[in-house]
Amino acid sequence: MNIFIRTYHLVRSFFQLPKKIIKQIKQGKIDPQQDHIDALMKETKENIQTNEEIRDIALQSKRNKEMGLKPITWNYVVKNEYGQTMKSIFDAYTKSEVEAFLINEGYTVISIEPRKVYEMDLFPVKLKSGELAFMLTQISTYLRAGIPLIDSVRILSKQTSVPAKRKIYERVVYDLTTGENFSTALANQENVFPQLLINMVRTAEMTGDLPGTLDEMADYFTSMDETRRQMISALIYPIVILIVAIGVTAFILIFVVPNFVKLYADSGSSLPWITVFTMNLSSFLSDHYILMLSVLAIVIALYLYLYKNIKSFRKVMQTFYMKLPVFGNIIIYNEVTMFTKTFASLLNHSVRITDSMDILLKITNNEVYKEIIANTLNVLSKGGKISDSFRGHWAFPIVAYEMLVTGENTGQLGVMMDKVSTHFQGLHRNLVNTLKSLIEPVTIGVLAVVVGFIVLSIVIPMFDMFSTIQ
Repeated sequence: MNIFIRTYHLVRSFFQLPKKIIKQIKQGKIDPQQDHIDALMKETKENIQTNEEIRDIALQSKRNKEMGLKPITWNYVVKNEYGQTMKSIFDAYTKSEVEAFLINEGYTVISIEPRKVYEMDLFPVKLKSGELAFMLTQISTYLRAGIPLIDSVRILSKQTSVPAKRKIYERVVYDLTTGENFSTALANQENVFPQLLINMVRTAEMTGDLPGTLDEMADYFTSMDETRRQMISALIYPIVILIVAIGVTAFILIFVVPNFVKLYADSGSSLPWITVFTMNLSSFLSDHYILMLSVLAIVIALYLYLYKNIKSFRKVMQTFYMKLPVFGNIIIYNEVTMFTKTFASLLNHSVRITDSMDILLKITNNEVYKEIIANTLNVLSKGGKISDSFRGHWAFPIVAYEMLVTGENTGQLGVMMDKVSTHFQGLHRNLVNTLKSLIEPVTIGVLAVVVGFIVLSIVIPMFDMFSTIQ
């Protein structure tokens, strides 16, 4: 829309040019000479031509996207208005598209070159929940201060020093410059921006309350980031402790125990079973630890590949994890919190239930919940209730189900889902803290037993040797 408004004003100024010239002549500000008039007319024509070029480039870019063509990543070097040299990247179909955008942003272009293959990012760059919350808060603040949307995003792009993330904001600026809505600009990078955010922004554009919606989405992503951190903390802490325990045990068996093997072998005395077991285990690890590490690395890589690409394998593993004692409840509480909080946010912004379920189906990574949501869509298509597909399901706690039924019966489903998310977020936090407080003493106890077993296996034969000598 911006491009058409700008073109309109330029064309209007072109037709009003004679009137302005006559007025300036009467005021004595200019000399009515033909070369001055020609210069003004030439400048106006050039401005109109530049905007037409930008519009034509944008239309061609849109056609390329519709044809399924992928844009090229370009490296560019520019100078800003302060004369500082800047380097970054931009996705576009042609060099002229990049150049037009940079000039329009007020930069002096030094060089634009296609990015080399070895410079490409191995993994797609995404904005984390915390970064999304910061972005939305900033844009909302700028909008409330009267700064236009495109300038708000432009400020964010200039604040970002990481080229891959700067590219994300600049692409939004480019799309807004060519007349796209904010929701469309976000949807053009659907691998970066969550489907939930795109739909909420689209709804806000229709209702006219974009700053309020952005604030609510910022609170939502802040809460999701907190829940994610708690989840990571709950899983990483025991894993780190376990790795340390295994590392200490392996070090003792591989580098300490072998020093006693030769001593006992030279003594020729009979050894107790505990010592024989420890020595055999130490010998096996010393001879095959490289092979064991290689096999472990292959197994982990295979697991990650299967988990990422095979849906049935991913569902089996997620079901297994969710049914584990204690850890299973942590995962279930986390999934219930994310599901109900997202559902509540959509309902409270007047998004239809079926559309809400479609969005939830796209944003969840848990195959068990994907199955529940898909079943819910099927039930709704037959005229049933949402609660019908959640009734008696092991992955949806009875408390959450009862509150879901209450929300349906009272017409306050959004409010009830908000309460469910708050309740289970608290349960999740408490369970994580309890688990962290229990894991450390349990792990230390297990490590003490293992190390004590190894020490005993070494010390007992030494006492027997001393007794024999005496």
